[in-house]
Amino acid sequence: MSTLQYAGESSLCSPHEHAVSRRQLLGATASGAGLGLLSQPALAEAMKQKEKQVLFVWIDGAMSQLESWDPKPNTQFGGPFRAIPTSVPGLHFSELLPRTAKQAHHLTIVRNLCTKDNAHSSGVDRIQRGDPKPRGPVYPYFGSAVAKLLGGGPSGLPPYVWIKPMSGGFVYKDAGFMGPKYGALAFGDAKPPENLLRNERISNEEDLLRNELRAKLNERYKQRHEAKNVEANSFVYDVAQELMKRQDLFDESKISAKDKERYGTHELGRHMLMGRRMLEAGVRFVKVNTYGWDTHGDNFNGHASLVPRFDQAFAAIIEDLAAAGMLENVLVIAMSEFGRTPRINGHIGRDHWPEAWSLAMAGTGLKHGHVHGKTNAQGTWVSGEEHDIGAMFHTWFSCLGIDSKKTMYDNNGQPLPLAHDDMFPVKDVLA
Repeated sequence: MSTLQYAGESSLCSPHEHAVSRRQLLGATASGAGLGLLSQPALAEAMKQKEKQVLFVWIDGAMSQLESWDPKPNTQFGGPFRAIPTSVPGLHFSELLPRTAKQAHHLTIVRNLCTKDNAHSSGVDRIQRGDPKPRGPVYPYFGSAVAKLLGGGPSGLPPYVWIKPMSGGFVYKDAGFMGPKYGALAFGDAKPPENLLRNERISNEEDLLRNELRAKLNERYKQRHEAKNVEANSFVYDVAQELMKRQDLFDESKISAKDKERYGTHELGRHMLMGRRMLEAGVRFVKVNTYGWDTHGDNFNGHASLVPRFDQAFAAIIEDLAAAGMLENVLVIAMSEFGRTPRINGHIGRDHWPEAWSLAMAGTGLKHGHVHGKTNAQGTWVSGEEHDIGAMFHTWFSCLGIDSKKTMYDNNGQPLPLAHDDMFPVKDVLA
């Protein structure tokens, strides 16, 4: 069995959902997987000018909107933290976000999300898939959708990478009905996969012969098996060859001490900095995870510890992307599976609250320094128009230049909409 393991700790999918075996798919990746840092300025410049990219910051467990983007100080449910002014006149964030407050002129805040699902088991998948057909085929995660619709770009690197705590591996379930080719390549703790280097006893000539044999065997295999599974297996080998050339991505000696300090030496800081390097290297879709936000108890001390780490890392990457001109082509999204209850429970915690919560965005296709929607004075409900996740998917596709009303998925000849049929882009946030 390959030493590269699955990263899907919370996977709800059967291992038989797709016909490609773990040995076929993951063994291929383990033979040579790894990414490289920005050592090709010309490539980075080309990506900046022409190619759309996504940074998706997933705050797993749910950040409280009241302790972040939509504070309600001095109200019944407001909690102990103050609201502070930002770089946008009239806009206030929680005092736990002082660095991000200085970058607010780059951000778009949506405060009127109402997404219904209040369980992690359903909310995580639904939010990242958009679920326009909840009883139909299993839809791809947003990262897989972008990888399919926009491709990998000129870098040759994997189109969808996931930087996360704990284990890494190839997460095929994210791709849903599109097949395993469009799954996520996860880097556990921002580390390269094991077996990154080719065994030194194998010469270049031997490696070439091995790959020629692999190609012939794939063609033979393709005659008797589903084409998309063969395509996925071949694709993993192809990107692995590019990954092996870019080992410098994981070389921490190439990161300045100043950058390490700016982003934070904590886990999220290190992972967000790796996310920036992936974007600079030309990766199409980069997801960065942070766990531990499910604060049913001791919510305020929990957020007093968690939010400043997010604030430091998130503000740093927004500042850097803006300074490099990359917000012109990079869509940044920071969100959870839902928000947290205004009501404070008996454990001084906040529970799950999908009825009225917030997310933050920045970058391509969006207005800058803008707030959309609002909640009532107590933060209990959305005031006026509300948006489910389908509307956000339409919005994100629009930012990336994809017409989600005219473009369709092809599920083995079955046309399927990219996002919920009855929803539309949120025009107020679009530039």
